[in-house]
Amino acid sequence: MVKRSRIVAFLLILVLLGSTMGVTTNGILKNIKLGLDLQGGFEVLYEVQPAKKGQKIDSDVLASTAKALDKRINVLGVSEPNIQIEGTNRIRVQLAGVEDQNEAREILSTQANLTFRDANDKLKMDGTDLKEGGAKQTFDENGAPSVSLTLKSAEKFRKVTQEIVNMRPNNYLVIWMDFEEGKDSFKSEIAKENHKFLSAPTVNEVFNQNTVSIVGSFTAEEAQTLASLLNAGALPVKLKEVYSTSVGAQFGEQALNKTILAGIIGIALIYLFMLVYYRFPGFIATVTLSVYIFLVLLIFDWMNAVLTLPGIAALILGVGMAVDANILTYERIREELKVGKSVKSAYQAGSKNSFSSILDGNLTTVLAAAVLFFYGTSSIKGFATMLLVSIALSFLTAVFLSRLFLGLWVHSGFLNKRKSWFAVKESAIHDIAENFDTLDLPTRWDKLDFVKPRKVFFLISGALLALGIILLLVFRLNLSIDFSKGTRIEVLSNQPLTTQKVETVLNEHNIKTDDILISGDNKERASARLKDVLTKDEIAKLKAELKKEFGNDPNVSTVSPTVGKEIAKNGVIALLIASIGIVLYVTVRFEWAMAISAIFSLLHDAFFMVAFFSITRLEVDLTFIAAVLTIIGYSINDTIVTFDRMRENMHKKKRLKTNEDIAEVLNVSIRQTLNRSVNTVFTVLVTVIALIFFGSESILNFSIALFVGLIAGVYSSICIAGPLWYVFKTRELKKKGVIKTVKEKRKYSDQPQV
Repeated sequence: MVKRSRIVAFLLILVLLGSTMGVTTNGILKNIKLGLDLQGGFEVLYEVQPAKKGQKIDSDVLASTAKALDKRINVLGVSEPNIQIEGTNRIRVQLAGVEDQNEAREILSTQANLTFRDANDKLKMDGTDLKEGGAKQTFDENGAPSVSLTLKSAEKFRKVTQEIVNMRPNNYLVIWMDFEEGKDSFKSEIAKENHKFLSAPTVNEVFNQNTVSIVGSFTAEEAQTLASLLNAGALPVKLKEVYSTSVGAQFGEQALNKTILAGIIGIALIYLFMLVYYRFPGFIATVTLSVYIFLVLLIFDWMNAVLTLPGIAALILGVGMAVDANILTYERIREELKVGKSVKSAYQAGSKNSFSSILDGNLTTVLAAAVLFFYGTSSIKGFATMLLVSIALSFLTAVFLSRLFLGLWVHSGFLNKRKSWFAVKESAIHDIAENFDTLDLPTRWDKLDFVKPRKVFFLISGALLALGIILLLVFRLNLSIDFSKGTRIEVLSNQPLTTQKVETVLNEHNIKTDDILISGDNKERASARLKDVLTKDEIAKLKAELKKEFGNDPNVSTVSPTVGKEIAKNGVIALLIASIGIVLYVTVRFEWAMAISAIFSLLHDAFFMVAFFSITRLEVDLTFIAAVLTIIGYSINDTIVTFDRMRENMHKKKRLKTNEDIAEVLNVSIRQTLNRSVNTVFTVLVTVIALIFFGSESILNFSIALFVGLIAGVYSSICIAGPLWYVFKTRELKKKGVIKTVKEKRKYSDQPQV
């Protein structure tokens, strides 16, 4: 008897979810904050230095500096800036969507220390004498823009002007911005055509008033900016740029549109695969995946987090990874159906048996993502945040929501005589009376042996790794400025570009480099690297000229040697911590032999990616570290599923008496999980391939790294981790004798022991 109420409940939930998502999605998308790589803007990392001798940079000074920077950002009218204190002497500022990046950079870094000095550079007044909010943009008697200052004390100003009048003929009141002791002087600056001081009026009479005007060759906009800066107050410290990146608005818009298109294509192909291969459960998976995507965006909105380009890539990858849990459950259910169980029993057993593998796989991926978040910077933190949110929500939707939906149909009785809806052929189903075990089911891979050719696998991997080491030593890695130092320039043109044209334009600005790369569908993008770190003034001038030349704001990034070394060091530390954490986890959950095999497999994947990038000369940047850690998390997920099945088969055997017993456990386990391994890697590969062909050029190398890592990962899980485990277990067998794989329960008796 079919319980229609459960089907009606499913349809009602579906309508409710669909309508909720339809009504709210647009608003959520509008609310999500986009990172500067998606809407343009700039990011700068400042090293905080003392403004005066003996000044200590402590947490209070950093906090007050961050507050002062926030006031200045308000001058720019930028909503929701991101200001973060890092370490003991650094502050990172991210301004997404700022229109005039050069103005913003100048306003942030200018110390805005206003001083009034005499012709001998002796300090008479400073910014502390200015009334709060006392600077205003005005016009002088000739209609020229000026800045009017209201002072706290008219009496103090009277005394100052009296002193200046008495200094005839050098009766100048010199108004300075950021005067540097021992470096600046009025006598040297007055001889220059473009002097550094703001103005130097002659004082011929004593003024008993609290107002003074700064008159110079200002535009109205410059005068307004100066007034706003003075009202914001002087910085308590000096700021030195040690890292910066700026993204033109057109770059951000193009990256956003391309990556969203890649996501739509990748996700659509996954949906199609699930529907065709798994049929009705595949339909349930597409529903829960849609809910998963909605929930990820909703949580991201609630967190007030910033969505970056790598973050979108993490969301797209998350869909491929979320399918993993569905595939694992559905494969288990199909096995239970094949041994003759009812749909209800198969659903319950399959859901139960797949849970531990899903949990273990997700936890190891969480470990890699957490390490990324802790050691990553800016957009990489965005990637890690999205990955963590994705993993948590994929677990909830794929494990609980998917089972709720499928459970409603299963318990309704509608599917009792429709086992074909689970993509199971009638000819493959055994009679329940045969008492057939799922571990004894034949597979399409039964002719494959993964033990006998193990030496060939090891030889192939060893040869490739040895070749990789040699080539790595010869060619080294093509490191981006992230890991060394220098400046990276990217231009976007309305016309196709050539290397010669870009080189000519850069040479006109005294920038010489032979490292120019043309990309884009119509060869409209070009990037160049140089070893020198450009100053903010050089960047401002270059950006203005390149915009004139190519019609769009360029991207300019700089990295100091200190920051480059730190990024490289943090990358190595992140890989080590992730590897050690995974070894410990697998050891606790499984056994030492599996843990050692797993770590060899993971290091194989990581080094294979490094060697590939060395050979192909692809640029290794920050996102490469993210790709390696992502692959480590995903590859161990795949390996754990195989190990989980190996543990089941060992428990079934109870004892491993010979090498043949160990080989049988390994071969059978890999064969039984190979369908799942192929399908899950395929679904993630689909999304990665979509990112490679349709996504933004900004994350092309990241996508290629993921593609190479996924291929290496599925190979190592099957051909390296498993056979290595076989080697370790045969040695254990030789050393200890028969290996017990099930702990025998102690037998208790109330009979007296003799």
